[in-house]
Amino acid sequence: MRVLVVEDEEGVGDVLVDYLIELGHQPILVRSAEAALGRLHVDRPDAIILDINLPGMSGLEFLQLRRVRDLGVPIVAVSGVATESQARECLRLGALDFVGKPVPLERLADVLDCVGPLALERREDSTGRPERRRSPRAAIALPVRVSEYSGREWQGASLTLSLHAVKLRPRERVQPGKAVRLDFPLPDSGPPVNVTAVLTREDPEGPTYFFVNLSATDSQRLRDVIARSAHA
Repeated sequence: MRVLVVEDEEGVGDVLVDYLIELGHQPILVRSAEAALGRLHVDRPDAIILDINLPGMSGLEFLQLRRVRDLGVPIVAVSGVATESQARECLRLGALDFVGKPVPLERLADVLDCVGPLALERREDSTGRPERRRSPRAAIALPVRVSEYSGREWQGASLTLSLHAVKLRPRERVQPGKAVRLDFPLPDSGPPVNVTAVLTREDPEGPTYFFVNLSATDSQRLRDVIARSAHA
């Protein structure tokens, strides 16, 4: 994936770049939010790692820009000095995740692994190639509670469910790239699934939310439920 790293601390930026290369990604390092905006005009990245405390335009100001919000690129906000309220504000403004410094590299790798299928889907859409189904999905109707980081909550219902995402019935338009919490039951004996997700696309059929931090246990439960549905 093409990952835009917006980091003014030379040492931190170099570590992130080296780690991203090790993971097989293509990092692009810039030292300011203004430089990041310039890169967005040249080449759209698949993900952005954004330091909140930058010289000139801050990361929070960058997140609020219409150009950035409309682009819908998943953004991971990072900071070594941000307060809890600033962290919540990043999520409210649409950041996929917020991590403190020193950046936990394994967690960063997990988030980027989740973003990968989304990046592939976007590229296929832009080139006009038919979408490839990367995992089984099933038409399963479940009640889904959506909790936005702004504090707003609403109740939805699933149309389809896969190992990586859920498509909901259409309702009022929501902002692509926005992170939310999803709660929904599965037709088994386990507890409700509670997972962070990001809106990847919205079409006439409804919005699709991609799971970010689904646990191994819930992933296996989804696999079992989908398999049973396919043989019903």
